[in-house]
Amino acid sequence: MSSSTKIVVFKLKELVIAGVLALLAVILLVLFIIHITSGAGKKSNDPALSTFTPGVYTASIMLSGNTMDLEVTVDSDNVKSIRLVNTAETVETMYPLLSASIKSLEEQVRQKGSTDGITYSADAKYTSIVLINAIDTALDKARR
Repeated sequence: MSSSTKIVVFKLKELVIAGVLALLAVILLVLFIIHITSGAGKKSNDPALSTFTPGVYTASIMLSGNTMDLEVTVDSDNVKSIRLVNTAETVETMYPLLSASIKSLEEQVRQKGSTDGITYSADAKYTSIVLINAIDTALDKARR
C-alpha cells in the first residue's frame, strides 16, 4: 500500500472572508426565524390597519313622516349590533316586516362586515333597501 500525502494550503484572507460570510448567513437566518415567529398569532393593534373606529354610529330614517334612528355598534374590525331606536308604535304597526328585516340584515352584515352582497326577501324589498342605505351611512361614519 502506498500512501500519498496531500498538502492543502489555505490563504488566511480566504478563510476570514468565508468565516464572515458564514457568520452573516447564520445571523440572517436567526433574524428571519425571530421575525416569522414573533408575528404569528398576533393581531395588529395599529389603528391605521383597523376597519372601523370603535363606537356607536347612527343614521336617520324617515318612514311615513316618522323619523327614527338606526344605530350601528362597531369595534375596530367587526359590526357588533344593528338596531332601530326611537321607533314609534305606529311605524311598527304600519311596517310589520321592519323588525324581521333588521334582524336578517344585521346577521348578514355581522358576518360580512359590510352591506356588499346582502340578500333580502322580495316581500320586504323597499324596507330592506331603506335599511341598507341607513346601515351604509352609519358604516361610512365609522370608517372615517
